[in-house]
Amino acid sequence: MTAEFAVALPSVLLLLALLLAGSAAGVTQLRLEEAARAGARALARGEDAAAVDVIVRRLAGNAAASAVASDGGWLSVTVSARVPGAVGSLLPWTLSARAWVRGESSGPSAAAGVPSVWHHQVQGLAA
Repeated sequence: MTAEFAVALPSVLLLLALLLAGSAAGVTQLRLEEAARAGARALARGEDAAAVDVIVRRLAGNAAASAVASDGGWLSVTVSARVPGAVGSLLPWTLSARAWVRGESSGPSAAAGVPSVWHHQVQGLAA
């Protein structure tokens, strides 16, 4: 019985580690999606990219990177971050989420104050 336990224990621990890593990835993805949606809503209200970054970092965590882009009357916020935890530090597992929103006005001033592509990356997040 001891030999079977010694053989089965590493397999059980590996399965548990994979389940925990998958759970951490799922929670991280949900946080990124919510942060991208909130950032897009802020852009639609006329907030600037710096205010969007504050909102994104509040919701997705300080290790998140955000990028704001405009394409005509459409504005987008892309948020990305690495999966936390031991497995996330061993594997370069980066998740991202993007949300699009139409600006309040449809003219060229819809994206005024938002450059065509604006990136903000917090220190400690490898590209």
